[in-house]
Amino acid sequence: MVQLIELLNYTDNLLEVERFRDYCPNGLQVEGRDQLTKIVSGVTASQALLERAVAARADAILVHHGYFWKGEDPCITGIKYRRLRCLLENQISLIGYHLPLDAHPVYGNNAQLAGRLGLSIEGRFGGDTPAIGMYGRLPQATPIADFVAHTEAVLGQTSLHIAAGLEIIQSVAWCSGAAQSYIEKAVSLGVDAYLTGEVSEQTVHIARESGIHFIAAGHHATERYGVQALGEHLSQQFDIEHIYIDIPNPV
Repeated sequence: MVQLIELLNYTDNLLEVERFRDYCPNGLQVEGRDQLTKIVSGVTASQALLERAVAARADAILVHHGYFWKGEDPCITGIKYRRLRCLLENQISLIGYHLPLDAHPVYGNNAQLAGRLGLSIEGRFGGDTPAIGMYGRLPQATPIADFVAHTEAVLGQTSLHIAAGLEIIQSVAWCSGAAQSYIEKAVSLGVDAYLTGEVSEQTVHIARESGIHFIAAGHHATERYGVQALGEHLSQQFDIEHIYIDIPNPV
């Protein structure tokens, strides 16, 4: 068992949340019980995740995509009302970390993605906050088709591949989620391929005209691993139970 405030102070410091200019609050977003014995983690605080957490008798939910985003309607109605009512009626805390969880060198989405795809990390790039994207290399030169197939096998999802470069690659830049706008920064690094979660119409043209392979591997698929790793770390740090619940999302 751990006090909510103790877990929050530890995690805020671990992820260095004060360094980031984000689009949402990081840390505690909805307050529940003072003491925690079980946390559920997931990518997005959807109604489906909340209901699964209630069924699991969780004291807190740890997510990457929480609530109260910049520019959203502040009125507590509809979907927002139902989600908040579920949390408040069940006294479950909602804890969310967005950009700090993308960036962390061990438990972050991009560090965890590198480990699963077998990429060495050589540096960071992208963003006007502390850089959250990473770049590095495959262990050996690899046909692009094999790398795409490997990515799909690891993530369990079909990728969109814009083929626009060398058939054999080794250097790769990546940034989980909706970081397709970082493609020009990836081009400036001189890498062979850039991998992220989503794609925009103009991304295709930039890739083709720049001669860089572009891979959209799924927003949800590329951001499943950071919150799992962080949840497992917290469970060991504070001797509490942790359960990761995946709510599938094809995007």
